[in-house]
Amino acid sequence: MTLSSLAFLLGIAAIQQLAALPNTLHLLILAAIAVLSAYKRYWPLLFFCLGLLWASLFAHWRMADRLPARYQNAELQVEGYIASLPEQQDGRLSFDFAVSQPRSQFPDKIRLNWYNPKQTIKAGQGWRLSLKLKQPYGRSNPGGFDYEAWLFANHIGATGYVRNKPAPEAIEATFSLARYFVSCRQAISDRLDAALPTGEQLGVIKALTIGSQNAITPQQWLVFNLTGATHLIVISGSHISLIAGLVYLLVRRGWARLAILSISPQRAAAIAGWLAALFYAGLAGYSIPTLRAVIMLSVALAAIVWQRNTAPLQILLLALLAVLLIDPFAVLSVGFWLSFVAVGLLIYVSSGRLGHAAHWRQAVSAQLATAIGLAPLLIVFFQKVSLISPLANWLAAPLIELLVVPLALPAIILLFIWPAAATVLLSIADLILQGLWWLLSAMASLPLASVYCPSPPWYALLTAAVGVLLLLAPRGFPGRYLSICLFLPLLFVEINKPKPGEAWLTMLDVGQGLSAVIQTAGHTLVFDTGAKYGDFSDMGEAVLIPFLHRQGLESLDTLMISHNDNDHSGGATSLLAEMPVAEIVSSAVEWAEGEGKHYCRAEQSWEWEQVRFSLLSPPDSAFTKENDNSCVLKVEAGGQSLLLTGDIEQAAETWLVERYQDQLHSTVLIAPHHGSKSSSSYPFLQQVAPDLVLISAGHLNRFGFPHKPVLARYRQLNIPWLNSAEQGALSIHLGREPLQVTSEREQRKHYWMVDSSKEMAE
Repeated sequence: MTLSSLAFLLGIAAIQQLAALPNTLHLLILAAIAVLSAYKRYWPLLFFCLGLLWASLFAHWRMADRLPARYQNAELQVEGYIASLPEQQDGRLSFDFAVSQPRSQFPDKIRLNWYNPKQTIKAGQGWRLSLKLKQPYGRSNPGGFDYEAWLFANHIGATGYVRNKPAPEAIEATFSLARYFVSCRQAISDRLDAALPTGEQLGVIKALTIGSQNAITPQQWLVFNLTGATHLIVISGSHISLIAGLVYLLVRRGWARLAILSISPQRAAAIAGWLAALFYAGLAGYSIPTLRAVIMLSVALAAIVWQRNTAPLQILLLALLAVLLIDPFAVLSVGFWLSFVAVGLLIYVSSGRLGHAAHWRQAVSAQLATAIGLAPLLIVFFQKVSLISPLANWLAAPLIELLVVPLALPAIILLFIWPAAATVLLSIADLILQGLWWLLSAMASLPLASVYCPSPPWYALLTAAVGVLLLLAPRGFPGRYLSICLFLPLLFVEINKPKPGEAWLTMLDVGQGLSAVIQTAGHTLVFDTGAKYGDFSDMGEAVLIPFLHRQGLESLDTLMISHNDNDHSGGATSLLAEMPVAEIVSSAVEWAEGEGKHYCRAEQSWEWEQVRFSLLSPPDSAFTKENDNSCVLKVEAGGQSLLLTGDIEQAAETWLVERYQDQLHSTVLIAPHHGSKSSSSYPFLQQVAPDLVLISAGHLNRFGFPHKPVLARYRQLNIPWLNSAEQGALSIHLGREPLQVTSEREQRKHYWMVDSSKEMAE
């Protein structure tokens, strides 16, 4: 069964790597191979083919449940109900919306933003809304979060925003179990707000009770990530098992006193524990960890009901098969891999061992096992691993699972019966969490609390997996301590760097904004940092920092902020908080004055590893418009050159042409002002005469960048262009070799990704 389950998993995972789904002929061939395998009893091959077939059929169905192209960027009237707790950020509410009308060829669930709503918005409410929608789309960057894959895995068929005209209208939505659960979550959330209006850890309590992480602050997330305690503040398998176990014990004891002989106490307790786990997981929205826990508990409790002896590994494999059958796209979730591997590790270190260690030693062993075993996956997924995770979890897990959760969950029930008693319990839980927060904050501030590692090659994960199994093997196992050698490919990763005389440009996909990274053999310069979208989101944290860590960079030599527009400087604060920067150069007062800062001015130049950097603008006598005062940087390497222009418009372009003339010629031009019609003038393009133009613009942005007259000029001058909205992050190596461009969106193409080039053309 082990090989068959893993083969089924492998088949499903293989489909998710494809750029296009198998067609009908391919599916028929797979079905024939599956039949032949069943006849010959080649069970692993049979399950592998079944995984391929199941994932393919499921994917075809899911792809059909997306916004049709004819509705792209159109205004539509849609009816349904709010299917998640609204998340508020700077006057904007974000939530999932379950659609009831229109029914034909329309997605069942969409993701919406509602800006400055005048009404009170609650989960479970029915609404008739006027929407502007587009097909699911996400930015594509090396090391960045794959939002498009997340939307697909979460069955979201469109994204968009609510329009105020015609006015939104509240309606009576039909009953459904999903709507009932989300309404319960909203009611509990409202009562928690009333019971703990000033609770410092209210967000964590909501996460532990109803699975809502909306109120957890960025600072809290940072500390939990640094200490490896993130899994403790979400409704996880251990929490569900704890609640089911408590209910089981209470019901078994109470049932025995009732002396009802038709149903045994064990059977009644197992059913009650299962129902409690099912309801608790429903409050969390049946996420992958909770779904896995419920399925595992179902198998274990069914064994009690039917008096069967089931091995832990069998339960885990049955849960794996059940999760993949219910939702094969679970493999796109990091939580899927972390949760199943963690449970597998706990089974591995607790099975086949002689003797019974003390409880505290078992707890330490479990934390060490999960910390060591999950480290390779954390490096692959996040390029980061917490070194203090075992200690932090050993201290935090008992406090949360044995004190906070048992206090908070009864308090949830009491909120509807005896609010005063609920407030007392919640206040105690809040005090415990405050003490835990102080402890974790102190641990997170320790040197080397967590370390970043470059993204390893695929074979390093395989060798590390063997190393984990050897290292966690029982004492006396041959070669156990030599397993450390198998971790070396994971830790010592060769990072590709430019040679002297070369410069590597990566223009990141930051939506409507600009951020570019220029690397030489020994230095790194960041030109602009993208936009900030509120207290919880900016392109520095979401895109730029993950890319820099992926490149193995721990500090920067120069941060150049062309000007102070949000879409160019919004991510700078997050970048500076995360990474040391030797100097900051800018045309804006906010970034150019202070220690280690200075203004960018024409005629400044320097050289790094035979690569020349020259600032061409602004002049000492500044332009009238802030856009025209953007820093203009020229980079020359091996006979090729790059011109970064910020948001300059025609006034600055005219000055540059008159001042530099032929010196303005560049191999690659980053389009001024994202391709706005107020820039990229004909004389400027003639003088620069680039071989290629890179445009940094947002997908279907509201400004219409790049403007059609600008693209017409490019065509007239036979200048090819590439747009980050279509190709994602764009990488170019400047040097003596012929110019080559790498598109991140093309490199990691998946079947669910929108073909944005066709959309832009339309």
